[in-house]
Amino acid sequence: MATTAKAKKASKKPTGNTGKMEDSEFHKFFVDELKDIYWAEKHLAKALPKFKKAATSPELVEAFEKHAQETEQHIVTLEEIFSSLDEKATAKKCDAMAGLLEEANGIIEETDKGTMIRDAGLILAAQKVEHYEIATYGTLAVFAENMGHTDVAALLNQTLENEKATDAILTQIAEGTINAQAAEE
Repeated sequence: MATTAKAKKASKKPTGNTGKMEDSEFHKFFVDELKDIYWAEKHLAKALPKFKKAATSPELVEAFEKHAQETEQHIVTLEEIFSSLDEKATAKKCDAMAGLLEEANGIIEETDKGTMIRDAGLILAAQKVEHYEIATYGTLAVFAENMGHTDVAALLNQTLENEKATDAILTQIAEGTINAQAAEE
């Protein structure tokens, strides 16, 4: 006996109190965006050691080291999210992060080693990355809530708060000494 598309949809298991279906277009879009940020985090994890090596200020070097460790945890958290959604943790190229990392490499290439101008540029590049991540994690957390994925939303919000904290640390480092020193070079 053939089943209709409507009957197939009705037989799908709801993903929370909202009654939204796992095969909904919104859910598929959500998973696709998770794949995008997964790619972004994996590539950021590869780029942060280069940022650290290019930095001069011990404070900035330490911030990049800390963020590299946190980024590895973000990858693990995303893998946990994929698993909880019964999805394979696969990455989809994130054009935004690719562009931001390319821009960061340009800053490194175009500034002199050992200068606060380079450090100020590295902070600029890192904060652009943080703001992209903040926007992405914030939106994905709201999407998850709307679909009834409360555990996933909690994990995404945890990562969001971590990204905001990193951004605040970078601002503190920039405003503390680096920007003033860069202006004097």
